[in-house]
Amino acid sequence: LPAPCYQLQVNQGNMPGIESTYLAMDTEEGVEVVWNELQFSDKKIFKAHEEKIKNLFQNLMVIDHPNVVKFHKYWPDVQETSARLVFITEYVSSGSLRQFLKKTKKNRKTMNSRAWKRWCTQILSALSYLHCCDPPIIHGNLTSDTIFIQHNGLIKIGSVWHRVFAHELPVPDDLRTPLKIQREEHRTLHFFPPEFGYLEDGTAMDIYSFGMCALEMAVLEIQSNGEKVSEDNIIRAVHSLEDLNMKDFIEQCLSVAPEKRPSAHNLLFHRVLFEVHSLKLLAAHCFLNTPYIAQDTLLEEKTKRIDALGVFASVPRKAHARIIWRYSQVSSMELDKFLEDIRNGLFPLMNFTDCRPQIFPRGLPQSQEDLHVTKTPTPEPMEVETRKIIQMNCNLERKEDRARWHLTLYLKLEDKMHRHLSCDLLPDESCESLASELVQYGFISQEDRQKMALFLEEAFHKQGASLH
Repeated sequence: LPAPCYQLQVNQGNMPGIESTYLAMDTEEGVEVVWNELQFSDKKIFKAHEEKIKNLFQNLMVIDHPNVVKFHKYWPDVQETSARLVFITEYVSSGSLRQFLKKTKKNRKTMNSRAWKRWCTQILSALSYLHCCDPPIIHGNLTSDTIFIQHNGLIKIGSVWHRVFAHELPVPDDLRTPLKIQREEHRTLHFFPPEFGYLEDGTAMDIYSFGMCALEMAVLEIQSNGEKVSEDNIIRAVHSLEDLNMKDFIEQCLSVAPEKRPSAHNLLFHRVLFEVHSLKLLAAHCFLNTPYIAQDTLLEEKTKRIDALGVFASVPRKAHARIIWRYSQVSSMELDKFLEDIRNGLFPLMNFTDCRPQIFPRGLPQSQEDLHVTKTPTPEPMEVETRKIIQMNCNLERKEDRARWHLTLYLKLEDKMHRHLSCDLLPDESCESLASELVQYGFISQEDRQKMALFLEEAFHKQGASLH
């Protein structure tokens, strides 16, 4: 990404000191992203805090949750007297929650309770993830303007780096002005809890802000006196709720005392949201979370072998014919869509799994300066793979001569990249030598070599065959 591809400015949450935010094209992945520039008018300030800035951005890069706007990459660009930090974030094209609620009210429609519950669950799932980090990540600016909606109904929390930039980076006071103005705007002031500005920010601050977002989603708009939303307007909006469970849920979030507000984790188990998950949903999550399975291809392979007229379930009945369900009654296309929705975060298991993010070591990306001066050695050395395999699956087929095997490998690496490899196996090859060759050509890391060899041995054992 040498430069923003478009001159179209976008707004996905105001940031202190960030005046240049453009829609750009990631030419490697072929997707639209947001190009952000954090300006430092004094190069010395940047250099004095460069290590701290690096650590902050490294922590932001490991945040990986389907309901949080992704932080892709960053690099410094240091000039003679000034400096800037360019960072690339995910682009959410369908607009903010505020825009959606405004449009819904304008069309005289209401938000059904099912959508309200699903969106609350997704927001809380993201907050629970952030609050479980060590140290906890506090959003600090959760409003209907910083929550975004994807075209498929997936909720994304944006501006997660807001508080980090506002409190941690050495941004001069004159660059903090946009943040101050935003917080002083009457339109968003009601999202901040009563203790804001008096007590140190904590996770309870985000819970209050979430409660206000949940209230806005339920009533579409909280009436205001001009630009300001008063406490009386909020109380009237809460009292207007007919669902007593929804009312209790929002009142707990909006408790005046921070210590009385439940955690994001506990709110997921409130009776208005909590439900016993269906066996179908639990099985789908189990399928997607099983290591060493390439779900994208396995589902297609398995469904090809199924007899459409075969019976997969039946219920016997006295004096009546049993009820049967055949595979032909289950659409593979519907199953694909269901799995894709779960993979995208539309149906989270409400925090039944570990919420802590995995931390993967990453190096500081090269600056634009370094990229220009670095010379490519000739000949190029073979790239060394450092990413670990988190899922793998293989398929073995006999060649027509029956003397050789054709191996197909499906690998998923820790950064979610997929690899599809295939080759004909020679008679004198061993699983150990094959794994070593995969390392040599940069397809897998050295750390995964032994695991790959054992995996191949097990696969051949199941086929009743072996390599030398």
